[in-house]
Amino acid sequence: MLKVGDKLPAGSLSEFVEVEGNGCSIGPNTFDLEKATAGKKIAVFALPGAYTPTCSAKHVPGYVENAAALKAVGVDEIWCVSVNDAFVMGAWGRDQHTAGKVRMMADGSADFAKATGLTLDLTSRGMGLRSNRYSMLVVDGVVKTLNVEGPGKFEVSDAGTMLKQVKEVLT
Repeated sequence: MLKVGDKLPAGSLSEFVEVEGNGCSIGPNTFDLEKATAGKKIAVFALPGAYTPTCSAKHVPGYVENAAALKAVGVDEIWCVSVNDAFVMGAWGRDQHTAGKVRMMADGSADFAKATGLTLDLTSRGMGLRSNRYSMLVVDGVVKTLNVEGPGKFEVSDAGTMLKQVKEVLT
């Protein structure tokens, strides 16, 4: 399992891009993790699925509300990662008003979740293999903090916890 001090695993995530530019076309675009994290401080939070209750009511809204505060203390980008396709993540981002605040990154085949060892098997609920709920601060591709939730919990991966940790690590 991924731990503090580890480099993120090699691979990619996808994002539905609404506006063409910066080398991105409209629609799903794939981003290499090593290149996307190089030289950046990124607050990453992952969750089991788009449009699910806790994820939609608490997790994403908390990061949207705290985006300016996180960026004010040194975070360059905020990523929401979920085992959904880029189309679903793009639609969910529009519903959650994440534009300019949180990048909605798709891990469609759970490759990133598997590579980190932070998976959650929800096959019995008809959802297949998903990402566990967690947050981490990544600096230049290296994990500086990691907060993994217990089963069914939402206590340590929230935006308030991340903001406190970012202040401790970056200032």
